[in-house]
Amino acid sequence: MLDMYDFRNDVWLCHSFGGHCHEFTAFRPANETLAEIRTFLEANPTEVVTIFIEDYVLTLNAITKLFTSAGLTKYWMPVAVMPSNGSLWPTLEEMIQRNHRLVVFTQNETKEATEGVAYQWRYTTENQYGDSGLWSGSCPRRINSTVLNDTSRSLIVQNYFPTNPNAINACRDNSEGLFNMLRTCYIAAGDRWSNYVAVDFYKRSTGGGAFHAVDFLNEQMQCSCQDATKPCSADVGHEFKGQNRERSTKLANTIRTHIHTHKPVDGFRGAFFLVTTIST
Repeated sequence: MLDMYDFRNDVWLCHSFGGHCHEFTAFRPANETLAEIRTFLEANPTEVVTIFIEDYVLTLNAITKLFTSAGLTKYWMPVAVMPSNGSLWPTLEEMIQRNHRLVVFTQNETKEATEGVAYQWRYTTENQYGDSGLWSGSCPRRINSTVLNDTSRSLIVQNYFPTNPNAINACRDNSEGLFNMLRTCYIAAGDRWSNYVAVDFYKRSTGGGAFHAVDFLNEQMQCSCQDATKPCSADVGHEFKGQNRERSTKLANTIRTHIHTHKPVDGFRGAFFLVTTIST
């Protein structure tokens, strides 16, 4: 999840307000982070990365030029081959074979047509982020998103972090609260597990934390378990049947974070991502 803005005649990462980046909200040029992603993809030829851009860039074709100059277009999954209207995504194995190992979404609708960057809300649903997304027993949709159980959107993004980052409370949030919300959002999404889990301070927890949560999600999909109250015990190699295959697709990848990964099961569509908004 990268917030991108026009700043200093370039594209910068910035966590700001009012649609503008300021000296005191700027982080660093986006090309520096994209260079790290290129290095990761080069060093890990069986991994796939997804980038969600909160897009405030107004300069014409700046996003396209940014990824081109970063040397990432050779990994880019074109919009033309992205499944739409709830249809099946390719497996991880297929994406690797085609070298479609970078999936990029923008929240700017116009850029799908003008720059070939997929418009996020055409492919995903997402719950509310911040404090109102932490309420026990409730998984409300983000205002930009359609309803969570909209099966014309194949991918589900689950946020679980407070409005104001808190490293101490993250130990609590990334433990029991996160697991409870996995189940709550499963029900809200029409008995579909989340593909992406967004947290703050992903290394902090009182147990297995966010990594355990992602492993739990993978297990539910891999063995086609539909019971949201308990883990399943079927073999990992079980044929994929989970979450009404005709209704819902699962993007093929088992990346846990942009650093910590484990190897995928070939032919498996039901794996999950862990993304992080604050990584320290």
